Parts: sequence; C-alpha cells; structure tokens
Amino acid sequence: VRVLHLKENIASLAQLLANTSHGGFPAVCRPKPDHAEVFQGTIKKLELCMLLENEHVAEPETNDDSSSSHPLSYEKITVEKLPNLSRLTMLLNRYTTDPRYQQLFINLDPYINKSAMSVQAHFSLQRTYIIFRTLGLRHLTVVDLQKRVVGVITRKDLMPFPLEERLRLQLAPQ
Repeated sequence: VRVLHLKENIASLAQLLANTSHGGFPAVCRPKPDHAEVFQGTIKKLELCMLLENEHVAEPETNDDSSSSHPLSYEKITVEKLPNLSRLTMLLNRYTTDPRYQQLFINLDPYINKSAMSVQAHFSLQRTYIIFRTLGLRHLTVVDLQKRVVGVITRKDLMPFPLEERLRLQLAPQ
C-alpha cells in the first residue's frame, strides 16, 4: 500500500504521482516515536496535484507539528479546475530532478479528509459492498486492529467478474 505521511517530501510526492495511477492515498502518522504508523485519513490525487501547483505551501522540514505558514483554502484545492496536464508533468519532472526539492516538505495535515471511512481487515465483504454502493465510494482503506493501514479496496476490486474469479481460485482445492 502506498501511504503518505502528514509531512511529505515534495520530490517523493512528485515521484509517487508520476509513477502511480491511484486516485487517492491513505495518510498515516506515528502518534509517538515508539508507536506504529496509524491511519489518519485520505487525500485525493487531484488535491495533491493542486498542492504541488502551489509551490509556496512547501517549507523546509521542521521537527514541530505546526501547520504550514502558507496554507491553501479548502476551496482552492477542491473546487478549482483540473490541473493543466502539461504544466503538471513539467512540475513533477522538475520536482523529481532538482535536488533542492529533496529538502522541501508539504504539511498534508490541513488537507486530508480525517473523516474518511475505513474497514477492518476481516470486515464482511457483503457489508463492504453495501458501504461502497450506499456512499458512492471510489476507494476504502483497510486497517488492522491497531489502525495500521494494510490495504485499500477500490470499486474495481468489487466488480463481479474479478471478485468471482478470485473467490473461485481461493476456494479451489490446492
């Protein structure tokens, strides 16, 4: 599972967006230094693209948990038009090749959806399907009992043909 941390390096974020087609990502944080990373919420690819187009939200890494000194409004990252793909491709390339972006970070905390749903790893498949249909979800984070991210279920995963095939393969005698 590709997860994002609340403070994410611009270069690695750009590389992730350039190399994956995922529509959203779970965000995690480590509540205490000796604890595991736990699920905090989700952020959409489109929102990440809008953040990267506004380079002024980036800042050097700090050890404190303060928010960005130049946060964007929620409307700015969710309502604006789709990003210009050629401009975005150029930006992602610059972010991944220019060494100074290795030292800059974006605080994702103000932008993640902290009320995003998740299901436990052994949650009922039937109920998961009902949640998808009822809420019109595109993806759903799967967590273990300690709220560590163990997977993501997408609508495509719940389509009848791939689901039947996977069930048949698992139930077939070895």
